[in-house]
This record gives sequence, C-alpha cells and structure tokens, in this order.
Amino acid sequence: MRTATIERNTKETQISLTLNLDGTGVCSVENPIGFFGHMLNSFCKHGLFDLSGTLKGDLEVDQHHLIEDTGIALGLCFAKALGNCAGIFRSGSCLYPMDESLCRTAVDFGGRPFLVCNAELTGIPLVSIGQNGKEASFQTDCFEDFWQGFVSTARCNLHLDTLRGRSDHHKMEGLFKAAARAIRDAVEIDIRRNGTIPSTKGIIC
Repeated sequence: MRTATIERNTKETQISLTLNLDGTGVCSVENPIGFFGHMLNSFCKHGLFDLSGTLKGDLEVDQHHLIEDTGIALGLCFAKALGNCAGIFRSGSCLYPMDESLCRTAVDFGGRPFLVCNAELTGIPLVSIGQNGKEASFQTDCFEDFWQGFVSTARCNLHLDTLRGRSDHHKMEGLFKAAARAIRDAVEIDIRRNGTIPSTKGIIC
C-alpha cells in the first residue's frame, strides 16, 4: 500500500498526518480552523485520498504557521508514499467549475518544486462562527502559504489559476478540488508504464 505517516513538531506547531494515496476520500483530521478543515475534506473527497491526524499550533500568533506547516507535512507524506515515483503518470491537470468561479490546476511530480499561484483572492478574511459560538475567521492570504509548503516537500511543480470568479470561498474551494483531481491523476499507477520511472533521465530528481 502507498501510505505514509509524518510527524512535524516545532515550537510553533505539532502536526501528525497519515496519508493513503489509494483511499476512498476519507478525511479525519483534528483541526482547529473550520474553513481549512473544509478544504482538507474537499481535497480528500475529490482526490480519493485518505488522510488522518491532528493539527495544533500557535493560533494566538497567526494562522500562518499551522497552515503552512500542514502543507509541508502533507507534501512530505506524498513524497514518502510515492518513493521514487516508479510507475505513476507523474503529471495531471484539471479544469474545475465552482458556481461562478472557474479554476484550473496543473501538477508535475518531476522532482523540482515550484508554485505558481494566481488565485485572485481579495485578501479579506472569511468570517464564520466557531464551535464555541464565537466569531472565527480564515486568513485567505494563508491559502498560498499552504500550497507553497506542499510543493517544497512533495517536490512537484504546481500551477493554480482562477480564470474567473467572485467569491473567495468558491475560488479557494474550486482550486482545492481541482488540485485534488490533478494530483490524483498524477499519482495514479499507469499500467502501461510497467513500473518504470516516468522520466527520460531514469530518475526523478
């Protein structure tokens, strides 16, 4: 099975994640940020990845540390589960509509980290009501931080583009779903490749 468990403990965050690339789309991650949990659920559901674990961090400072470090830990899970990338398709893309928003992603697990993020977000936090009945929010500027952390350790290049849209919620959710579909296609086993490494170099580096 293509699975991986990663623990990342720093003075700012304590993160434990277990990933199954060949799952059924189940996300059971304990997470204190409501909208971020919604995005992780969408990512798993549309990528058919199983993800479990706990996320804790210094939210009294900022959401940035926890969200970026979660991206780093998730990227490490993908890198560990994929190993030398033998037999996979390696690249994938998706055009995903989310109501008035249209989102496009493309990914290549070619060993060279790079992120292009044109999410076209307003930067205004999304406001909601937390489980304690008090006002909560999601810092939309952390969206790019998550994906930057992810590509740095998953060793992939990822392009995220909002082609059009009005709602920041729809733009981010559409991009998470599109990324999940693109990544799912990229990490799927290509039976025609017969277990070989998908690179003319003979190695993913």
